[in-house]
Amino acid sequence: MTSDAAAPVVRTLTEDDFPDWLRALHTGFLRPPTPSAEEVAIRLPYQDFARTRGAFDPDTGRCVATFRSFAQEVTAVGGAAVPASAVSAVTVSPTHRRRGLLGRMMRAELAESRERGDVLATLIAAEYPIYGRFGFGPASWLTHWRVDLRRAGLDPRWSGPEDGGRIDLVDGATVRKLGPELYDRVRAVRHGMVSRSARDWQRRTGEDVPASDRWTEPFHATYRSASGELEGYVAYAADETWDDGKQPMNTATVRDLVALTPAAERALWRYVCAIDWVTLVDSGHRAPDDLLPLLLPDPRAARVVTHADMMWVRILDVVRALEARTYATEGSLVLDVRDADGLTGGRFLLDASRDGASCTPTATRADLALDVADLGALYLGDESVTRLAALGRVEEATTGAAARADVLFRASRRAWCPDIF
Repeated sequence: MTSDAAAPVVRTLTEDDFPDWLRALHTGFLRPPTPSAEEVAIRLPYQDFARTRGAFDPDTGRCVATFRSFAQEVTAVGGAAVPASAVSAVTVSPTHRRRGLLGRMMRAELAESRERGDVLATLIAAEYPIYGRFGFGPASWLTHWRVDLRRAGLDPRWSGPEDGGRIDLVDGATVRKLGPELYDRVRAVRHGMVSRSARDWQRRTGEDVPASDRWTEPFHATYRSASGELEGYVAYAADETWDDGKQPMNTATVRDLVALTPAAERALWRYVCAIDWVTLVDSGHRAPDDLLPLLLPDPRAARVVTHADMMWVRILDVVRALEARTYATEGSLVLDVRDADGLTGGRFLLDASRDGASCTPTATRADLALDVADLGALYLGDESVTRLAALGRVEEATTGAAARADVLFRASRRAWCPDIF
């Protein structure tokens, strides 16, 4: 056992710490541990050291745990952009497991996030069991399909959109110019999506990417409506595979597909599924209710490869979070929210409507009692209160309250976060 005197020191970084912190990050994610000078040089200018933490062993001076956060916006049900702290790069080296380092870094970050005025904290969980104890709940899910085009039933003569729109191949520089504005228009109408920085677009298009990331250039294509308006974009890569009979058996892998309109989404999927030599399409991370399978004459040609939790949400301010989103109908609920870390627990009266809501502290008897992690899972309308009550995770103090809450909280589409961060 390590004594308290020898416990690692958790602190924010200086620039001099960064190479060692990056080594610890690689170690935790089982990558080749020594970062190249190129990688350090490329990543250094984008690092916010005030929001980057490390745990340092007092005997060796080495960084043995990593943690960072950055400012983010999450689209709530109804389209509001909610300020959030995105948690990323969380690792603990195998030599220093089970010593409370993650808990120390996480709780310091959540307290600072609340102080900054963030309404939510978010993360993508590498392992499911870890983050519930810090108040995070899985708020969106992903589905990844593999489409066998040989049995999909699509018309092989398809040559372009039937609606008068057009699809054009473009380069990465064009995507960096046009992509951010299009993406922001899409995320304003699709709950669960998160903001992207200029750096995100650079990495997606190969600008300032270290060789160790093994980035390969994808194909980029845009969809414009008959009026010429940009309404969609897809990035995809393809392998080069031939069978023993000298027949092409290539797989197209979608890295990014965003569409402002259903017409754009249909056209871009149809385009990817019509590329010569391609017999399989990997969809990438899509919402569970994506249009893709039902676009096919035979939806069984789209086989589910992965269905899993995606973005986790930790509510830091119940009042602002619940007032930021809209609701399916009018109604009132009293929620008793438990928060073991004391950041935002209490009893709240939610008066909801299609146009918005008010949420105020109250002493009125609760209709539902639940942990803040379960409220996070419900926040984007992608989980059932009734199901959580059946699991014993939501206590229904008023008969019928879970069903009423489901009517209020559920959304017409599934939440979708396309980005790992």
